[in-house]
Amino acid sequence: MYIEQFTKYIESEKRFSLHTLTAYTKDLEQFFSYINNQYNPSSIHDIDHHMIRSWIVSLVNNDIKPRSINRKLSTLKSYYKFLRKENLVSENPLIKIPPLKPEKKLPEFVSQEKMDLLLDDVEFENNFEGTRNKLIIEILYFTGMRLSELTGLQDSDIDLEKQQLKVIGKRNKERIIPFEQNLKNSLYTYISIRNSEFEKSESEDNFLLTSKGRKIYNKLVYRVVNLYLSRVSTLQKTSPHILRHTFATHMLNNGADLNAIKELLGHANLSATQVYTHNTIDELKTIYKQAHPRA
Repeated sequence: MYIEQFTKYIESEKRFSLHTLTAYTKDLEQFFSYINNQYNPSSIHDIDHHMIRSWIVSLVNNDIKPRSINRKLSTLKSYYKFLRKENLVSENPLIKIPPLKPEKKLPEFVSQEKMDLLLDDVEFENNFEGTRNKLIIEILYFTGMRLSELTGLQDSDIDLEKQQLKVIGKRNKERIIPFEQNLKNSLYTYISIRNSEFEKSESEDNFLLTSKGRKIYNKLVYRVVNLYLSRVSTLQKTSPHILRHTFATHMLNNGADLNAIKELLGHANLSATQVYTHNTIDELKTIYKQAHPRA
């Protein structure tokens, strides 16, 4: 079935690595093993897209992940591209075979109990940096804003009287996010300490500052979030985005409307927000047991 010619081609002309050559060869051998066992074609010309679809179904039934199947399809596409180039086949059956949709990775989040532990029991240093670090955690968790939105906050974006703040999200879209009394108190405390520590010129409007009085940056926020989340959580990833996921999940679990969460997060469409609905299954089970008369 021209496998040897194909591997020589990708080795000599494409200069693929030994690892890639081995993977491609293994993929093709597995493919033809299935095709020969199921259909026993007399030549490569007898293989059509129906047979290939059958092979894909067999992979799915054997719990092969979509990403791995798509890699095997990529091997097959390269193989048929070679066959067409060498005029060994007249048609490419892969044209009618779309790639599988990759699995959506469900967002990780911190449990309500662990967030309560972090905000109520974990000790933050009693100085400017400790006050700022706790505020970073609180803003991310209480508002669900993105990292870039946090680092871009300016004094003029914070309205303590109305208890709301303004952020500039993706595509320069502006949105208003309300906040509650606890965050308001933390904002007051931070502003008081910051203003006593640093003299700000009229041209400087950065809200969150480093210990040297400069605008905070992404790596600093990552370090802060990782340091404090690791004290209460065993999650492998403890990035600022985890707190955005946590905000959305906790809001949804406590009865917030999905459309309202969409607006708070600044999502362009509802499908981006719906990924959080999976996390409410435990809550739904509890409600079901409490509400159904025979549960």
